[in-house]
Amino acid sequence: MRSGGLFFTALVSAVVAGSVVRAAEISISCGAVGRELALCRSGAEAWAASTGNTVRVVTAPSATNERLALYQQLLAARASDVDVFQIDVIWPGILGSHFADLGDLFSAQRQAFFPEMVANNTVEGRLVAIPWFASVGMLYYRKDLLDEHGQQVPGTWAELGETARVIQAAERERGNAKLWGYVWQGRAYEGLTCNALEWIASHGGGTIVDSGGKVTVDNPHAIAAVEQAGDWVGTISPKGVLNYAEEDARGVFQPGNAVFMRNWPYAWSLMQAEDSPVRGRVGVAPLPAGGQDGRRAATLGGWQLAVSRYSRHPELAADLVLHLTSAAEQRRRAIEAAYIPTRPALFEDAEVLEANPFFRFVAETLPDAVARPSAVTGAAYNRLSNQFWNTVHGVLAGRDSPSAGFTRLQRDLNRLKRRGGW
Repeated sequence: MRSGGLFFTALVSAVVAGSVVRAAEISISCGAVGRELALCRSGAEAWAASTGNTVRVVTAPSATNERLALYQQLLAARASDVDVFQIDVIWPGILGSHFADLGDLFSAQRQAFFPEMVANNTVEGRLVAIPWFASVGMLYYRKDLLDEHGQQVPGTWAELGETARVIQAAERERGNAKLWGYVWQGRAYEGLTCNALEWIASHGGGTIVDSGGKVTVDNPHAIAAVEQAGDWVGTISPKGVLNYAEEDARGVFQPGNAVFMRNWPYAWSLMQAEDSPVRGRVGVAPLPAGGQDGRRAATLGGWQLAVSRYSRHPELAADLVLHLTSAAEQRRRAIEAAYIPTRPALFEDAEVLEANPFFRFVAETLPDAVARPSAVTGAAYNRLSNQFWNTVHGVLAGRDSPSAGFTRLQRDLNRLKRRGGW
C-alpha cells in the first residue's frame, strides 16, 4: 500500500492534469431504495463515458444494518471488489480506517458543502468521505383527505394520532376498509432507531447518549414518547408496521391506503410520478412536536461516498466521487428524484425549488436536525443502536413495558460503555 503522501501526490496530479493514463473498470456500491440505484448508475455511467473508463454498479442491501455488515466483511478482508462505497452518515467513525483520506483533493471545494456534514465525515483529522445527499425525516399527508374531513396538518404527535383516528374511522365507515391513519418504519433495524429518536427528542427525552458520552435514555420523557407510539400499533397503524421499512410504508401510503406517512425525502418524486395513485394529492410537512412544551425533531440522515484504501485504482475512484458529488450532478438528482443536496447554494436554485417546494423548510430543518450519537460512540454505535431498536421494538410489540425496557437498556448501554465502547 502506498503511503498517504505519495498517494495524494499522484492522486492530485492525475486529477488536476486530467491524465488518466489507462482505462479501467471502477466498481461502486449503491443503495436501491426508491430511484437510488437508477440515479447512481446513470451518474456513474456519465462519468465513464466522459473519461473512457467503465463502471460496475454493485447493489447493496436496502436495510442499513445488513449493508453495514456486508461492508465490514469486505473491508476487513481488504477486498478490492468495491472501489467506491456509499456509506451512511453514521458510519465514518465505524469504517473510516478503511477509507482513503480525500482531504487534499477536496480542499478546493470544502467551502461549497455544509460544514457540519464535512465535520461529520472527518475522523481523526482525515476526510474519509464526501457528502453526497442529505436526508431528514418528514411527514407525508393526504391533502385531499384532510380537506374533505376539515382537518389541519397536525402540529403535535397527539394531534396526529387524533386526526388519523378521525379520518380513518370516517373513511372506513364509508367502506374504505384498507385505510390506515399512519404508517412508519417499525421493523427492528436502524430505521426504527431514526423514528424512535424523533419521538424521544421531540418530547425532550434526549438522544440516547448525550454529547459528553453519558447514557441518558432512561428518562420519563423518552418512556412517554415510546409509550405513545405503542398506542398507535393496531389502532391507527397496522400491526404489520412492526415489520415495515421505508418501502413497506410507501407501499401502503402511495396506493392511497394511509392518511399519514413518516419517510425520507426520496419518496416525494415517486408520489408525483405519472402512474402514482396519489399524484397531486400529497403534502409534506415537518414532523410533529412532542407537545405544547416539545419541539419538532427530525433525524439527520444522508449518504456519503468513500474510496476504499484497497482499491486498485484509487485515483479514478476519487475522480468518480468528485463527479457524483459535483454541483451539476447533485442538481440533477434533486430535480429528478428529490435527493437533498449537500451544497447550500443549490437550495437557492429556482428549478430545484420548483421541483421540490418542501426544500424551503428542509433548508431550515437541516441545521437543527437530530444527529444519532454515532460521533460520540464511534465504533460502538452499531451495537448501541442494535440494543436500542430491539428494546423499542419489544415495547411496541407489547413484549415489554416501557419503564422496564428502558431501565434495562440504560444498564446494558452503561455496561457497553464501561467495556471500552466509547
